[in-house]
Amino acid sequence: MNALKNKVQLIGHLGNDPEIKTFDGGKTKARFSMATSEVYKNDKGEKVTETQWHNIVAWNGTAKIVEKLLKKGNEVVVEGKLTSRSWDDKDGVKHYITEVVANEILLLKTKE
Repeated sequence: MNALKNKVQLIGHLGNDPEIKTFDGGKTKARFSMATSEVYKNDKGEKVTETQWHNIVAWNGTAKIVEKLLKKGNEVVVEGKLTSRSWDDKDGVKHYITEVVANEILLLKTKE
């Protein structure tokens, strides 16, 4: 039996400049949001654009590339795996987030 793979590939635009954090021990983390859009015609023949927002995280070497090259508005390809996590805030409310942990990033276009 073949192993199932958790693999995501997105092409879209950065919604913000990446946030970069360096931790004790030298680990580096980059975080940014990315928009992907799908265009289609509805039942009335009108053009509709649906935009989805994705949370992207990159670590270490990939994070350093993000830090050097990426800015808000850049068009990029992100490849990685989908992860979900949860945490409790100070009021005890549970929050959930789904992120793409990027292992490859390709810059397609810079913002003019």
